[in-house]
Parts: sequence; structure tokens; C-alpha cells
Amino acid sequence: MLLTSALAVLTLGQSATGPAALPDPAELTTIVTARDTDLFAVMFDRCDPQALSDLVAEDLEFYHDRGGLTATRTAFVQDYRQACEAATGPQAYHSRRELVPGTMRVYAIPGVGAVEEGRHRFYERQGDGPERLVGQARFSVLWRLEGDGRWRLARAFSIDHEALSPQVAEPEAK
Repeated sequence: MLLTSALAVLTLGQSATGPAALPDPAELTTIVTARDTDLFAVMFDRCDPQALSDLVAEDLEFYHDRGGLTATRTAFVQDYRQACEAATGPQAYHSRRELVPGTMRVYAIPGVGAVEEGRHRFYERQGDGPERLVGQARFSVLWRLEGDGRWRLARAFSIDHEALSPQVAEPEAK
């Protein structure tokens, strides 16, 4: 009985303090794809600062080739909150992000999480006007598996932004 209890304590202690085991590559890609979808749905569709705060790590570092470094979850969410407030008027601009099909790659980082890389396009519309393709960029992000079992955005590089001549986008297939 004493040996069994000691082993249980040791096992619990190891899982609480040691790095979590990562899932197999297919499952890891499924998890990262879902996190990517959640992140951009919150950022572009919902304007929900609390939900964004739950998706990013406390020590977040976000590097943007046009905007520089945003360090910490607090600063990132505050910048986002201000952008959401600016997008409330009837003629405000609204953006949409689209992952370029076939460009996403996921790489396991043992003991940490996973790196996701890819390309995305950005669309914009003013008020109820037509949506236009306005730009594209590359990204590389670190999704960290944290002690509470949640995958959170810990590091992000948004780079190689390229403005595109505004083109009216084809209606999205529903």
C-alpha cells in the first residue's frame, strides 16, 4: 500500500511538473488547426477581448514586420480592444483573414508545443460595402501546451506583408 501510494505521488508530481507529451503528428495538426481557427475567429469575427486573452500566453511576444514588437498578453489584448472599439461605427472597416489552402505546416517542439507556419490573405470591407482582397503575409507561431492542458499562442511572427491592389472578392461559399 505504501509503495503504491508513493508511486502515485511520484507519477502525479512528474506529470504536474514535467513537460506534457505531445500527440502524434496527425492529432497535433488537428489541434493546431483548431487553435488557428479559434484565434482568427475571435480576432476578426467576434471582437472579444476576453476570449483573446484566454487564447494567448501571459508572456506573449508578437513580432510584426510593420508594427514591431508587442510584448505581453496585457499589451496585445489592450491593442486589440482599442481596434475593436474603432470598428463599431456603421462605416467602420471590417477585416477577414483567410488561410491560404495548402500552406499550413505544423512542427512538434518536444516539451513545449508546436510551431505553425503558413500564408494568409486579408480582406476588408467598409460598412456594408463589397469585400476586397487587400493583402497577404506569412506567419510563424509557437503554440505552447501549458500546465493547465490548454494550447496558447506564445510567440508569433507576422512577416512579409504585401499590399495588393484592392480587388472585389468572390462571394464566400457557404
